[in-house]
Amino acid sequence: MKRNLFKYYTLAAAIVVITGSCSKDLEPYNGKSDDAALETPEDLQTATYGVYSGLVDRMYTKNLNQLGEYPGDDVALSGATGDQVFYTYTYTHFPGMGNTEQFWQGAYKVIYSANAIIERINDGTSQQLDQLKGENLYLRAMAHFDLVRLFGRPYPQGAGNNPGVVIKDNTKDDRPARSSVKDVYAFVIADLKHAATLMKENKSAAFASREVAEALLSRVYLYMEDNANALLYANKVISSNRYRLMETQPYKTYFRVIPEENPETIFAIRHTVADDRGKDAIGSMYYNDPVTQSTGWGEVYASLAFVKLLDQYPGDVRHSFVEPQRDANGNMQLRNQTPVYFINKYNWQEGVANLSSPVILRLAEMYLIRAEANAKLGNAQAAIDDVNLIRRRAGLSGAALYTTGNLKGRASVLDVVLEERRLELAFEAHRPYDLYRNNRPMVRAYPGFHGSNQYDQTIQPTDPQVINYIPERETGLNPNLTQNP
Repeated sequence: MKRNLFKYYTLAAAIVVITGSCSKDLEPYNGKSDDAALETPEDLQTATYGVYSGLVDRMYTKNLNQLGEYPGDDVALSGATGDQVFYTYTYTHFPGMGNTEQFWQGAYKVIYSANAIIERINDGTSQQLDQLKGENLYLRAMAHFDLVRLFGRPYPQGAGNNPGVVIKDNTKDDRPARSSVKDVYAFVIADLKHAATLMKENKSAAFASREVAEALLSRVYLYMEDNANALLYANKVISSNRYRLMETQPYKTYFRVIPEENPETIFAIRHTVADDRGKDAIGSMYYNDPVTQSTGWGEVYASLAFVKLLDQYPGDVRHSFVEPQRDANGNMQLRNQTPVYFINKYNWQEGVANLSSPVILRLAEMYLIRAEANAKLGNAQAAIDDVNLIRRRAGLSGAALYTTGNLKGRASVLDVVLEERRLELAFEAHRPYDLYRNNRPMVRAYPGFHGSNQYDQTIQPTDPQVINYIPERETGLNPNLTQNP
């Protein structure tokens, strides 16, 4: 008999505690029934740590970055690879890809585990339980949103009426059909608004809080072109004063700072030293320690197109995140004619080569969401002000800043904003979504293992390969799942 993909993930899988998350000595325990395992507030807290651990699992966190970043124009794959990210990078998807199957399963594991907790908490029972329910509502919403971005077409295409993903708000053993993109977004928004009303604790960036839910709401509204609400929720987060942009010099090593100590990070998937995956970590594909040449694969580089954009202003401290590799004579190293520009945003947390806590939401994005929303609402000066705020933090001033009367050759204020998003949020799995939701093509006119001549590739926003196939294992288990064309 076939096992349903949702029921397959029992609550026991959720009760795995992130090392260092709590001072208690909490061990994985699968000897109890789901009901018995969730009897007390302490049980529910332990299980909630387990839901967070589902994000730390490579099935979720590594695939989230690779599936979201590798189809972009900020990166260049330097050659053929046995890793299935090759198909993601080259837009040659197929239904049997292991990385999409892993992410689908990892995301629904998080959703199932969160549902098991949500079902057991009535609103208003206590502030502690309200907080836990709110955190799980946030985690459920985040997982659904990540799924619909990867497997459903951008919201503006068809006004959200294209097939999305399965909405799962319970632990029933059933086989639902896919909901529309619009319905998935509505579900995510409802969960996030509910979560925001329940969470009262100002937890660290390793956990959900009211501002975390509001920050994701801002992004969700931006993606669906509800610019007024994107602006509203970005302002809520900014005006909360819980976060501040890191200063220019410390920003050079922003991504090495643990979330709890970073003033700008709103939410990150916390990885401790015990979570280091070595050459199976996100950073292993972007980087290989130049001294030892032993820490990673170092096969995916910053693209020449991105580097040229960054190089327009040599004083931009965001150069710190890209490390050009040169030979003894100072010449750029090449791999299959691809310049070797290592990316270090996922390396050297706590001095460990491939350790990082991937940042999901940070304050700089809130300013850029506000800028994009203002640009689309016709508030040009407000949009330019926020762009310049980010540029000043990057160490730029004077002629490097924009005015509404001098866009430095950019066609519109929106072009200015999207370019700044590209520079600021590079390698954080934003770029493909930013282009396609704005109905813009992906143009890869730079060296890399893409296109028929390894140099030119253009993907239109309406191309079927912009989104991933539903994993064939899941369509086999669930006959109600329709496949993407």
